[in-house]
Amino acid sequence: METRCTTSVLADLVRAYARRDPPRTVTIVGNAPLPPCPQRAALVDDSDLVVRMTTFALDAPDGPPRIGRRTDVVLLHRAVVPGPGTFYDHSSRLYLLVEPGRLHWEREDRPDWWPVHPVSVPNHPYTAALKELMGIPVAEAAWPTTGTLAVYLFSEMFPAATVRFTGTTVVERPEQTEFAHGWGPAVAVTAEHRLAAEGALLRRWAEQARIELVA
Repeated sequence: METRCTTSVLADLVRAYARRDPPRTVTIVGNAPLPPCPQRAALVDDSDLVVRMTTFALDAPDGPPRIGRRTDVVLLHRAVVPGPGTFYDHSSRLYLLVEPGRLHWEREDRPDWWPVHPVSVPNHPYTAALKELMGIPVAEAAWPTTGTLAVYLFSEMFPAATVRFTGTTVVERPEQTEFAHGWGPAVAVTAEHRLAAEGALLRRWAEQARIELVA
């Protein structure tokens, strides 16, 4: 009951930022650099709800179409290094704060320079549940990447919607030791991530038609 109630409350909040209520298409855009593709960019921008995260890139107005320009919801974590798009036009977006490290050692305080006051995503209904699906003991100091957590969160909130995930390399490259970004330098894959388990879960969800993986 607690998980259903939490999901319902979050979904009510998110729907206020969607193009359609309830959204029938949700596209989650990861931070991996992608080659130009007008079809992909159009798919992103035509979605009822567009979700991006942390240090994300947007297509430049005069640049080639890759990943679109719309952003309705942004997922942050406390260690985010903001890019030009992270807080751009922030008053028109919903900001959610994912806090998997709070299950272990992460402190509660947030950066006081952020121009937004994000809504926290509770850990036990989502992070802990996703860890279980990945085969990670709850007590182990390991957790999913923000992209996979976003996929789980939004597919739980909107199970009838088509949930797409693009801009991820976890499925094809679980052995990687750093994440290249569409904006900014690559970042190290930190010790708490289990990319092989994530990739296998995302692949299984795609096979089950819970999500669509968009190249």
